[in-house]
Amino acid sequence: MPKKSKKHDNRLMIFPKEQLFHYLRSGKFKALSNDWKHESMGLLFDYELIVVTEGTLFLRYMDEDFTVSTGEYLILPPSASNRIGFKKAYCSFYWLHFTADLGAFPSRLSPDSIGSIKRANCFIMPQNGHVPSLEKIIVHMKQLQDLERNNYPDITLNAVVTAILTELYGQLEVEKQNDNDPIGNNQIYSDIADYIRRNISENLKITDIANAFGYSPKYLSHLFSEVRGISLKQFIMSQKIDTACYYLTDSDKTVTQVASELGFSDMHNFSRAFKKSTGLTPSAYRNTYAKRLLYHV
Repeated sequence: MPKKSKKHDNRLMIFPKEQLFHYLRSGKFKALSNDWKHESMGLLFDYELIVVTEGTLFLRYMDEDFTVSTGEYLILPPSASNRIGFKKAYCSFYWLHFTADLGAFPSRLSPDSIGSIKRANCFIMPQNGHVPSLEKIIVHMKQLQDLERNNYPDITLNAVVTAILTELYGQLEVEKQNDNDPIGNNQIYSDIADYIRRNISENLKITDIANAFGYSPKYLSHLFSEVRGISLKQFIMSQKIDTACYYLTDSDKTVTQVASELGFSDMHNFSRAFKKSTGLTPSAYRNTYAKRLLYHV
């Protein structure tokens, strides 16, 4: 029987640092029911990045079973194996196929066999795990699809693919630094950042967050400036805008609904804050990336 992979103790993927990855195709898949199971499909020369936005994907590949839940990613390396579902379930996910030239290096390693790879011109990341900032990755994936639909040149598509993989790598590295913080400031930052993301629909105030964690508002504001380089108030707004971008590109919520679900008092305040951050009104932003690639194989 194949063994189930562990989320944070799995194989590591290797990618070249100074190379544009080559875009092949991408899309968004949404199962029609709870009875869906991934069909058997080959992946001979391609890498595939999968980011699950709803439900759970049960996928078997290279004699390993992967369970990928909402907010998690999976990277499949090229092989002669077919990927196939091993359990029925509803799920929705973005997927991206690309190639990368690793030369003599293998596409993945076990954690105890890194060796000289660290000194090579490569970066290493877990094959699967949690996406620290899902909204950012999904917005990038949606933008990539829009570029393809509008017939942008290969170099543009390749650059965006590379940006997506390195964005995910960067998120994982920052999270790792937070976990390894000996003083604890980064851990406090991570706990509060998670609290903000969980309560993003509320009209969050610094005093309320400080009371919830037992710190003074002044201390938390200083901590966020030290760790993140922006104030806590700015961080709260940045999370709301990231979530708004995600809703506007990956849902059918109206702009009014988006504003309400993110705790803005009215549409005017939401539109003003959104335009200040992105340079576009919410409607203009949605129209810019309005095209979706559903069931694109």
